[in-house]
Amino acid sequence: MTERDDKQPEGRRGFWASLCRPSSKYSFGGLLIVGFAIGVLFWGGFNTVLEATNTEAFCISCHEMHDNVYQEYKKTIHYTNRTGVRATCPDCHVPKDWTHKMIRKVQASKEVWGKLTGTIDTPEKFAAKRLELARNEWKRMKAADSRECRNCHSLESMNADSQKQRARKQHEMAREDNMTCIDCHKGIAHTKPEGMTEEDDL
Repeated sequence: MTERDDKQPEGRRGFWASLCRPSSKYSFGGLLIVGFAIGVLFWGGFNTVLEATNTEAFCISCHEMHDNVYQEYKKTIHYTNRTGVRATCPDCHVPKDWTHKMIRKVQASKEVWGKLTGTIDTPEKFAAKRLELARNEWKRMKAADSRECRNCHSLESMNADSQKQRARKQHEMAREDNMTCIDCHKGIAHTKPEGMTEEDDL
């Protein structure tokens, strides 16, 4: 036994030793099957919860969202349009790829904390905090090059000939200046908050 092993508490040495020692009761195959089954159940449960929190029904289950931004969204082209294609809350606010989705879910824990502490539980509190919330979301979308917008839209696939002259000109400018969707479309699904500055509209 080395001097380092000697310094470990007896309980800790016993725990690690029992983990490393081959089982005398159970076969390796049996332990592997049980471990695999537990892993599948854990992963299935985790994925079920993840998908359940990634639905519009979940997003608007709290009155803060249902009574405020959801009512605005219902009046926009993303909610109802001639084609019948609807972009729901997660389509715009949750990345589709695994890594970025997980990062976003961790960030959302701050929103859960806000819900628990009543940060925006009245229309007045929501209105007072709205510009800050919007700026945070615009910043996130800009940093991601409007990744969620691009799941459905792309400058490359737009038919410029069928666009109005103003839109065509602005999209050409966006291509040249390396702009991203959120630079121009901040009020596309929700009302712009009061108190926006010129910098917010850039």
